[in-house]
Amino acid sequence: MNFIQDQIQEDNRQKLTLHDTGFQYIAELLNRKGIEVAAVLEKIKAFQVAIPSWALGTGGTRFGRFPRGGEPRNLEEKIEDVGLLHALNRSSNAISLHIPWDIPEDTLALKQMLAEQGLSIDSVNSNTFQDQADQTYSYKFGSLAHTDAATRQQAIEHNIECIRYGQSLDAKVLTVWLADGSNFPGQQHFRRAWQRTAEALADIYQKMPEDWTLLLEYKPYEPNFYSMVIPDWGTSLSLCHYLGNRSQVLVDLGHHLPNTNIEQIVARLMHFGRLGGFHFNGSMYGDDDLTTGSIKPYQLFLIFQELVDAMNDPQVKNPPLAWMIDASHNTKDSLEDLLQSVQNILCAYAKALLVDRESLYQAQESNDVVAAEELLRDAFATDVRPLVVEAMRQSGAAMDPIRVFRRLKIRERLIEKRGTKSVATGL
Repeated sequence: MNFIQDQIQEDNRQKLTLHDTGFQYIAELLNRKGIEVAAVLEKIKAFQVAIPSWALGTGGTRFGRFPRGGEPRNLEEKIEDVGLLHALNRSSNAISLHIPWDIPEDTLALKQMLAEQGLSIDSVNSNTFQDQADQTYSYKFGSLAHTDAATRQQAIEHNIECIRYGQSLDAKVLTVWLADGSNFPGQQHFRRAWQRTAEALADIYQKMPEDWTLLLEYKPYEPNFYSMVIPDWGTSLSLCHYLGNRSQVLVDLGHHLPNTNIEQIVARLMHFGRLGGFHFNGSMYGDDDLTTGSIKPYQLFLIFQELVDAMNDPQVKNPPLAWMIDASHNTKDSLEDLLQSVQNILCAYAKALLVDRESLYQAQESNDVVAAEELLRDAFATDVRPLVVEAMRQSGAAMDPIRVFRRLKIRERLIEKRGTKSVATGL
């Protein structure tokens, strides 16, 4: 990593004078508004977003996939890639693993490698939406909701196995997403499917260590288009209530129908104390898995506005959230795309930190619709990039991570090391 740190320092020196001008301007502006800039910077510096192991290679669709080479071929190389990202932005210090693609073998060596890179494993994700070559029963008609008890037991044992792998690397979170559902009316008994899922999840939940959390995703469609067993946050929440306090709802920004008010869902779940975390991405139509903030930046800001509001409310008793990216990089360099996503997330968070909450509460309580909206628009319209860049500079990150990535020709170096035909595992 020495060559990266040297380039970061050199690049930062070149940008410092221009950056200082922009930062001093916004710092003075915020000070006049009574906002403590140092406190905002500390919150931005503390914000960390986990990188998913499955997003380090080229994504694709059912029509094709166009790898660019240099992709990580195993877990060790995935750790190397996330280490590169974290060295550049100092905001990506954790990895989300997907089993069976990321089964750890030499755990002691992996732990040492993670420590050297300043990383940790934050969660393990199970996979019962595909059939593996060595499995006995097929998930074609479901996994935890399957009508066949043996198939359900196979899926249960896979999740328990994921927990064991996670324990070996000091993870504390199991993330479950089920593809179970139906494509045609009458195909599935809705109530029985929910009950089978609840009982199967309970078996997994009982095997979790006491300090672990189960995060349960929802998705309105895909791969099944008539019904999904867990199609919405209410169903996920109902299952979490069935399981217990160590289960929480996970919100994937792409797992909603068009025009869904995701910020209201976030506020409700925080109010109930059952929001477990996020899979960040961008969406135009459905589960597009695009760069976070690339399509609907205002909605991303509104989501963070609700998050910051709830996190500042002492009456809200929601556990700390797990922040993760879940994206598919079909046409961009995957590492550059992840750097963009993290930057956009930090900017949305920074804007939410600038909202004048006391004035907003007053406008809401007096039903002053225009004033309330203008307060949000003012924060959203503020160019917070100098704040984010300053926070990154103070953390030892590159002030322009993508420029350093390109100047160092990191993709070319990875291709030289791993070859043009290397394909990331799990895609």
